[in-house]
Amino acid sequence: MGYDIDLSGRVALVTGASGGLGAQFARTLAAAGAGVVLAARRVERLKTLRAEIEAAGGDAHVVTLDVTDHDSIKAAVAHAETEMGTIDILVNNSGVSTTQKLVDVQPEDFDYVMNTNARGAFFVAQEVGKRMIARSRGAAPGTFTGGRIVNIASMAGLRVLGQIGVYCMSKAAVVHMTRAMALEWGRYGINVNAICPGYIDTEINHHHWQTEAGQKLVAMLPRKRVGQPKDLDAVLMMLCANESHFVNGAIISADDGFGV
Repeated sequence: MGYDIDLSGRVALVTGASGGLGAQFARTLAAAGAGVVLAARRVERLKTLRAEIEAAGGDAHVVTLDVTDHDSIKAAVAHAETEMGTIDILVNNSGVSTTQKLVDVQPEDFDYVMNTNARGAFFVAQEVGKRMIARSRGAAPGTFTGGRIVNIASMAGLRVLGQIGVYCMSKAAVVHMTRAMALEWGRYGINVNAICPGYIDTEINHHHWQTEAGQKLVAMLPRKRVGQPKDLDAVLMMLCANESHFVNGAIISADDGFGV
């Protein structure tokens, strides 16, 4: 006997969908039947992903989004709902990092990371959350009340790692943001949870794993391997499923045991 998670009729907004984890999240949600709104700054890459999803029988729409610009966030969410209907699922995925010692961090470096990872993530979730709350109160149209918000944090938000201290701080903020939203918004049927991925092989870091430093890092990992974006599919689907209504405020590590 199999068990299928069916997201037919749901609309999912995925930020940072132009590559890496975001693109995989979008493919996975679309394959489960959700209509997916692909959001990022690199619109041409989003169009390519949309074509891929549509060729596989899925439904996708593209919106331009800069999470560091509050007006862009509001416009993107409004556009998404105009084109595809009310947002039932948010995968809050946009993120950036720098590699440097803390004594070398400049104000612009700090702002670059925090404005995307903490501030941007907060205001994207807030804009979507407001609309979910309004539907729950009956003040806005929509047949599905409540919703699912999945914030993409990091194992670095739970365990400090060298050379990426500001990134660690930003993702720790996402962890506590998730708990705060779960506490305040749970009464409206909105479930807010976070995934904390470990080391994942994506287009941004793929070259690093082939270097001497990258190989040394892999050798230090519990099972001496890095993950693939698809390795997060199961936990994402669980948190987005209609059946996961009892999971709220969870911070789920998907790091192959690195944080143990």
